[in-house]
Amino acid sequence: MSGIIIVFPKPEDGQAFKSLLIRNGFENISVTTTGAMAINMADNLGEGIIISGYRLPDMLFTDIYEEVQEHFEMLVIASADKLIDIDISVAKLEMPLKVRDFLNSVEMMTRNIEAKYRRVKKKGPNRTPEEQATIDEAKKVLMEKNNLTENEAHRYIQKSAMNSGNTMVETASMILTVMYRE
Repeated sequence: MSGIIIVFPKPEDGQAFKSLLIRNGFENISVTTTGAMAINMADNLGEGIIISGYRLPDMLFTDIYEEVQEHFEMLVIASADKLIDIDISVAKLEMPLKVRDFLNSVEMMTRNIEAKYRRVKKKGPNRTPEEQATIDEAKKVLMEKNNLTENEAHRYIQKSAMNSGNTMVETASMILTVMYRE
């Protein structure tokens, strides 16, 4: 599940950002004042965006980034002199903040997360060589016994798996069991 975590030392700053995001159609937004709490929220959320100030009561934003960088995009909002020193791959916005720049940045980060999710989903399941061999064998049997093309055999296994709620490997195994019984 994806969401936005806002972490600033002053609660009113975090609430102001949250209100701005909600007014502009963003959802699933949490606000906290400490880095430790932001990391805890990130663990529960799984993926999303963290919007942070430079220095928090218990740590710098870099400490949060080290913990969540694989699953979260991060936007740091700070003064120009602090942003110059940042050498890690995070989005940065300079104070005083322009609302349009802020909203555009969050929108871009949201799209990056969605694109990453689509790429991961598009890759398909990771199968072991044995599982892939089972699917290939079932396709081969379907091709021989039912005069199907490889594509048609693959689609048949795929459709059967979806209709039965099983994985393709389970469906391929069932096909082999039935076909070899005949």
